[in-house]
Amino acid sequence: MVSADQARAWGDSTIWIDARPDDEFARDHVPGAISLNEDRWNDLLPQFLAVWSPGKKVIVYCSAQSCDLAREVAERLRKEAQLLDVFVLDGGWEAWVKKNR
Repeated sequence: MVSADQARAWGDSTIWIDARPDDEFARDHVPGAISLNEDRWNDLLPQFLAVWSPGKKVIVYCSAQSCDLAREVAERLRKEAQLLDVFVLDGGWEAWVKKNR
């Protein structure tokens, strides 16, 4: 887990992953975030891998603290893509909006 404040402090060394369904991503998302969800994993993973590079921290979020989508996507990135620096945003999209709007 990472707080919204800590995630912002990491600045350009991060890649934001939105694990919410496509319609929620289309409505609004963290600026620069990439959509990567379970429903379209195989379609969306290449887009993520194209921008990822070693040393980048990956921050995954979904709607709220109670949402499991971010944890599921983070776990798949650790297992399938062998990424180490994968964090789940504490409080999800709700926390981001409170801190940045």
